[in-house]
Amino acid sequence: MKIVRYSIGSKTEYGILDGEQIQVIDGTPFPEIKKLNQFHKLSEVKLLAPSEPTKIVAIGLNYYSHAKEVGQPVPTEPAMFYKPSSAVIGTEDKIHNPGCERLDYEAELGVVIKTQATKVSEKDAMKYVLGYTCFNDVTARDWQKMDSQWARAKGSDMFAPFGPWIETDLDPGKVMLEAYLNGELKQQVNTSDLVFAVPALVSYVSRFITLFPGDVIATGTPAGIGPMKSGDIIEIKVEGVGTLRNYIA
Repeated sequence: MKIVRYSIGSKTEYGILDGEQIQVIDGTPFPEIKKLNQFHKLSEVKLLAPSEPTKIVAIGLNYYSHAKEVGQPVPTEPAMFYKPSSAVIGTEDKIHNPGCERLDYEAELGVVIKTQATKVSEKDAMKYVLGYTCFNDVTARDWQKMDSQWARAKGSDMFAPFGPWIETDLDPGKVMLEAYLNGELKQQVNTSDLVFAVPALVSYVSRFITLFPGDVIATGTPAGIGPMKSGDIIEIKVEGVGTLRNYIA
């Protein structure tokens, strides 16, 4: 099932996408979905980021290939940092460079939380997951190296694109993740290369940070990170989900 969030006229709604048709959901999909007998054509709406997170908890160095690429040891525990809700944009939106020297893409699998999660076990973790989305951990690489904290390097406006929707039917441990810059393949990995898999991440994060419906865990990026410049098109693809496309302004 593909859950979309969109605007149509002056309204913002959630719905279920089936082909080119959207069936409207009553309210939000959290924690359960109630379908209405109302429909829109996909061509009639503007897709938005598919949830409104209170926060995004991102995980660093969570692919073996990326740890090797940057010359860092593989973490023994997940390395967490925040991206604020103010950084969120959706598919087809523009990413504006806030003035950094190097603006990088980082393709990631995003995990969208279904219901409040506090101190959940790894065994029960998947009960708290609504589904999965494509995520781009946009990073000002020079600021990341310059600053002792990553607030502006990772959390500036428009630095958290995700979408185009939430896919509920997916095995997050066995899918291909790719990044294409202007149509050229730059990153490619199977999520089986994750250091910490999705159940472990949900459980670990919830030990310290309460997760709320719509919150996103960005699970980390593989090797192949690189810069984007004005005029570029960056696409993040997750097998079984779809394509997140953004334009560098």
